[in-house]
Amino acid sequence: MAHSVRRDAPELPDFSLLKRLARDQLIFLLEQLPGMKDLFIESDLMSPLDRIANVTTLKEHEVDKLYKVEYKSIVSTSDQLCFLIRPRIKTVKWICDVVNADKAIGKFRRYKVIFCPQKFYACENLLEEQGVIGDLTTDEWSFYLLPLDDDIISLELPEFFRDNFLEGDQRWVRTAGSALHLLHTLYGPFSKVYGIGRCSKMAYESWREQVKEGEQRPRQADIGNVFLIDRDVDLVTPLCSQVVYEGLVDDIFRIKCGCVEFGPDVTSSDKSIKVMLNSQDKVFNEIRNEHFSQVFGFLSQKARNLQTAYDTRSGMDIQQMKTFVSEKLKGLKQEHRLLSLHIGASESMMKKKTKQDFQDMLKTEHSLLEGFEIRECISYIEEHINRQASMLESMRLLCLLSLTENGLLPKDYRSLKAQYLQSYGVDHLLTFSNLKQLGLLVEQQPGETLTVMESRVGKLVNDKTAGKLTDAFSSLAKKSNFRALSKRLNLVPKSDEEYDLRVPRDMAYIFSGAYVPLSCKLIEQALERDGWTGLEEVTRMINGQEFVVTGSNGSDTRVKSDAQQIILVMFLGGCTYSEISALRFLGREKGYKFVVVTTAITNSARLLESMLDRHA
Repeated sequence: MAHSVRRDAPELPDFSLLKRLARDQLIFLLEQLPGMKDLFIESDLMSPLDRIANVTTLKEHEVDKLYKVEYKSIVSTSDQLCFLIRPRIKTVKWICDVVNADKAIGKFRRYKVIFCPQKFYACENLLEEQGVIGDLTTDEWSFYLLPLDDDIISLELPEFFRDNFLEGDQRWVRTAGSALHLLHTLYGPFSKVYGIGRCSKMAYESWREQVKEGEQRPRQADIGNVFLIDRDVDLVTPLCSQVVYEGLVDDIFRIKCGCVEFGPDVTSSDKSIKVMLNSQDKVFNEIRNEHFSQVFGFLSQKARNLQTAYDTRSGMDIQQMKTFVSEKLKGLKQEHRLLSLHIGASESMMKKKTKQDFQDMLKTEHSLLEGFEIRECISYIEEHINRQASMLESMRLLCLLSLTENGLLPKDYRSLKAQYLQSYGVDHLLTFSNLKQLGLLVEQQPGETLTVMESRVGKLVNDKTAGKLTDAFSSLAKKSNFRALSKRLNLVPKSDEEYDLRVPRDMAYIFSGAYVPLSCKLIEQALERDGWTGLEEVTRMINGQEFVVTGSNGSDTRVKSDAQQIILVMFLGGCTYSEISALRFLGREKGYKFVVVTTAITNSARLLESMLDRHA
């Protein structure tokens, strides 16, 4: 069941050092405000903070009470207030209001604002405008990287995708460069850097500037090669339904900072349980990368094996029983608890994902990826919208249709847009503008010849047949980049033979054998070719601004031999658990170990939520 690891695969570096550095710096910053203090934490920093320094650690360093930033009057009576926040105008304005409210009633307190991971000029400028810059001190908690597992590191910046790719706000690029610089300092130097995408190029340049500014100490590297990739290079993959176990858990239960909360439907009790999902969970580690259809059989076999282990107690003498209790019982009980939770989670997911609706949706997705029966797919999407099924699911299917067909025909675009706004509300009109601006949902601009042909065909045959012919003429008139990329890179395996999900033959298994993620295929091809030579046509279609840079300062001469097999992949704009599973598979096949660094873990729901009009 579980994939075997190649013997020649190297050991990964110990990334727990990143946690220790972050904790030590936070403690140092808190101690700069001596005495008891209350700490206000921005909501999206609470989970990452809990992974770095728990409540006990904070209490040990004179934090009295913890509050969540809620943008209203505070109830704290402490004489010292510390604010741990993201560099956001809204939050800084609220802090200014708190300080000014205290000044208005003559209350004296000491205030410290800690920006994470860095402060921006706009925030300091606002403090000055509001007249509070002299009443508080500011600092930065350079918390760039949170290790979520042995091979997953996150910047925990979900806003990166919208800010950079939609709004053109490049303020987080230097943060990404600083994260790369930290990894380079601790685990580098890197022997080669591959990159594709405009943001990747800027992050690389930011990192190189920081390398030049700092002092370089020669050392042996733990990581050989680095790959930087922009999320907008491949927007199809995060819009596909995830069917590997870890991806499904994220889609249904939402994994947050490597933790998931299983409700009563999973725990079979009236309580919810928080579970850490990582390689330390032996049951989860064996099923996380598996296609969901294979998981339940594995868990059933695991349960039988566990029962057999318990049954060995019968017939034991006193000494054997003593040994069993001291050496094995605790481990068996822990495994039993985890197994029960994952069986419960699997049952809960099966109830939702084996329904006919889900099967029809997968069939529609696969047809879109293959370019077959497009009119039937459009009919299914229309039905989904008109039934007022999940708003985000309808939007996801529309975007997948647009991306795979290189835009919608004008009549389809207008019709589907009108139906969507009627079903889910006209307040999503600006959301459509956002999707268009990013290229997720666009209208084709067909030529006059095509329009004439379409009208003639429409007079001769019925609407359904005309629709199919229109699709065919459209594909001739304006060839889809996705279709061309798919053919060039063989992203959609031929469906003339059955795909055995028990023995995956390529990365397509993560989507039931229907599609190899473009992002992972690009990484595989660039590594095989040691660059972009031979992929010029592909990179031109992506408009990727690709680059390859060999290590400078003689760094490549000091790289450990096994470090060359460790490849750090940084996704700028987020990556999915499905892509991580695909890279793990590729690593096992090629003898690599991939370390995934991402601005955030994403999926279709999170990506599309970031596209919603903020006033909707």
